Amino acid sequence: MNAVGLIVEYNPFHNGHAFHLHASREAAGADIVIAVMSGNFLQRGEPALVSKWYRTNMALLNGVDIVLELPYMFAVQKAEIFANGAISILDAVGCKSICFGSESGDLSSFLKTIDFLSEQSDQLEENINQFMETGVSYPKAVSQAYHQLTDSSSFLDLGKPNNILGIEYIKAIKKQKSSLTPLTVARKNADYHDEHFASETIASATSIRKAIFSKDGSQVSIGQYVPEPTKLLLSEYYKEYQVFHQWENYWSFLQFRLLQSSPEELREIYEVEEGLENRLLAAAIRSGSFQEFMENIKTKRYTWTRLQRLCVHILTNTKKGQMAGPEDKAAYLRLLGMTSKGKAYLNKRKKDLSLPLVSKLSSYKGAGIQLDLKAARIYSLGVANQLSKELMIQEFKQHPIMIG
Repeated sequence: MNAVGLIVEYNPFHNGHAFHLHASREAAGADIVIAVMSGNFLQRGEPALVSKWYRTNMALLNGVDIVLELPYMFAVQKAEIFANGAISILDAVGCKSICFGSESGDLSSFLKTIDFLSEQSDQLEENINQFMETGVSYPKAVSQAYHQLTDSSSFLDLGKPNNILGIEYIKAIKKQKSSLTPLTVARKNADYHDEHFASETIASATSIRKAIFSKDGSQVSIGQYVPEPTKLLLSEYYKEYQVFHQWENYWSFLQFRLLQSSPEELREIYEVEEGLENRLLAAAIRSGSFQEFMENIKTKRYTWTRLQRLCVHILTNTKKGQMAGPEDKAAYLRLLGMTSKGKAYLNKRKKDLSLPLVSKLSSYKGAGIQLDLKAARIYSLGVANQLSKELMIQEFKQHPIMIG
């Protein structure tokens, strides 16, 4: 069976995702679609709108056949490490190809840009350091250094997040000597960071989340931008837990973690460096909300995304050395859900999988999965007390979701 892999967050699953899913299946000529999906905390350092179990259900009801969790140690990371973990999972589960959405939609421009970056690596690094000395963030310095070397339209725009991720996916395939074939389809209408609806049927997840939070749980304003299963599951989640997750739900816990920590203890947290601990502690005292806290710690040198990821690691008390590095691969395949077709695929390939398939938590005790469990427990604190307990217990009681 020919399987195509997707790397996703589905926060939430919307019409643009549906377009990407069906275009990927067609481009790969695939029988099976396998999604590697971030768990409860995401690459941009945010809690997912709804739990990974509800997002898994969205994926399966909208056409994905197998959903595997991208472990926390890869999911809440910069693009290179995020990509490396996801590619290692898709390779281990036997995918023949990976198809990613991009602003470019042209694979040849990815390959040409990667070759160019490799050829110009020394000069690029020198330029990056020069721009960093001006106080800009690393991603900004990379973009400026890159554009200083070329203004050709045949190269990718590295200011676009999906182009950056696409490059990292291809680099990870090469680094891991994977047999995965990279494919890309152009994103439809909405830009990744769009905060407003850009068309009648396609909107970014950012704009959908913004509309959701502005309506205090009402789904009316987003109905045309998401498939029916997504709309129903969002309504069900809100009815059951009376909340959609956002950073403000966790502000009191983050503030507590900061105020009870010493500078020395904060320096042990992953991604806390260069004296940031003192800035974090000062801001925790004078901030009344997460938004205010972020505005107080933001500098030109650190992107909002980088600082949000750091906050997730403080919230989960994740130390240096516990997270994946650029050379690390995933150690297990955590199965979140499958369709009957997905089950048949896994049954057929079970003996050929190069990593252990984890469907019951009691069957695997690796250190990485303990981070996932801790993240799930912390995530559950974003809802009211009794409901929090139910969400926390679900992580241990929930079997992989089966559809069809």
